[in-house]
Amino acid sequence: MNKIKKTNAEWQDQLSPEQYRITRKSGTERPGSHPLNEEKREGTYECVCCGKVLFNAEAKYDSGSGWPSFFQPANAEAVGEHADNSLFRKRTEVRCAACDAHLGHVFDDGPNPTGLRYCMNGGALSFTAKK
Repeated sequence: MNKIKKTNAEWQDQLSPEQYRITRKSGTERPGSHPLNEEKREGTYECVCCGKVLFNAEAKYDSGSGWPSFFQPANAEAVGEHADNSLFRKRTEVRCAACDAHLGHVFDDGPNPTGLRYCMNGGALSFTAKK
């Protein structure tokens, strides 16, 4: 897959300051602060930077973490995982496979069938409701 590459200025022109901080600077939002955490409709969650479908609503669940959580991505090519040793602990960062936007982290404390919790920043996602 060819990566989508833009300059920092191009990303800043396209994104809100909060979206830019989260996706391009590996930021995070306050837990419980984003409306997508409460979204319950059928549909898809896309990367706010490039529009690639990342997660399906069928995989979303209430983890109690305060961030939108999913037990699996839309498909194996949707996201990439990278070691994150910041904050003095080992975590696995999740990025959009198409544009390298920081989305959040994945943990091994999720529900069946995968046992995974993709804990995503709502500010890194857009939502399209199923018609």
